[in-house]
Amino acid sequence: MAGFSRENIKGVALALLSSLFIGASFIIKKKGLRRAAAASGVRAGVGGYSYLLEPLWWLGMITMIVGEAANFIAYAFAPAVLVTPLGALSIIISAVLAHFILKEKLHNLGILGCVMCISGSVIIIIHAPQEHPITSVLEIWNMATQPAFLLYVGSVIVLVFILVFHFSPQCGHTNVLVYTGICSLMGSLSVMSVKALGTSLKLTFEGKNQLIYPETWFFMLVVATCVITQMNYLNKALDTFNTAVVSPIYYVMFTTLTILASVIMFKDWDDQSGGNIISEICGFIVVLSGTILLHTTRELERSSSFRGGASSYLPVSPSLSARLCSGNGESFKHNEENDPPTEDICLRIQES
Repeated sequence: MAGFSRENIKGVALALLSSLFIGASFIIKKKGLRRAAAASGVRAGVGGYSYLLEPLWWLGMITMIVGEAANFIAYAFAPAVLVTPLGALSIIISAVLAHFILKEKLHNLGILGCVMCISGSVIIIIHAPQEHPITSVLEIWNMATQPAFLLYVGSVIVLVFILVFHFSPQCGHTNVLVYTGICSLMGSLSVMSVKALGTSLKLTFEGKNQLIYPETWFFMLVVATCVITQMNYLNKALDTFNTAVVSPIYYVMFTTLTILASVIMFKDWDDQSGGNIISEICGFIVVLSGTILLHTTRELERSSSFRGGASSYLPVSPSLSARLCSGNGESFKHNEENDPPTEDICLRIQES
């Protein structure tokens, strides 16, 4: 219970708010895409852009931006080992809202997956470490330049270069671990930089200007570089492999590497007992299992619906993968724009 510091409470509240807004944004955007497709007769997945004139779609985008902003700020208040796993809650919110609003049935195994994600998140929150007070971006810079973290950064850069220039051309289109590995490795560095940048801006707003330090701008450059690289290879992964395969693998690798990077850089576990650390790991495993179960049931539902024909069609629910990539929603966008709307299927049946 020691983890319930004032800063942690703010971070958890912002992380939960972020999941709520991002989970809801998936549903709002999907309804906007459906409405635009029904009005214009051209879906986004086949080159249509009528959704840009749909207010509901823009409402979904605004909702997602608000969620991303809350997630960004959360890292300034709470440790990454606490904030990052809570991102799984957005998939629960989107699944529940899809059940009631989009009439996408949530099966019993899906409900079990939701319960597991919630239970694991509660365990993580209860046993989370306290956020160490930081008074200057220079403190973060000292943490980022300590030998242990520099060794981690060097290892990540070497692995990314090997994956990009050696494995990607040879087996990137046949092995899902190549693209997801690049995304996850860069993602762990982007979260560390996001936390550093968020803390700098937080201190600036409190009256301690950190914009005068070049380190703040360096962290901003790292964030931009990592996010662009992540988005590029995440799109490659989603375009090449099934989203239901990419999402859980990416979630496992990204969250694990992020926690490892945070433990090395910010020393989150130094003041914790062995029992609390084990509890956090168990909570993460429970969240991980629930997330995989949710994705598995969605894929089974999607497969059975296609086998059953148009009358049993149920769109797949939003993916979590890009939610953890700071550009959240891309993977879901990939699915929802390529899944044929019910109206299109009905027209095809009538024509035949």
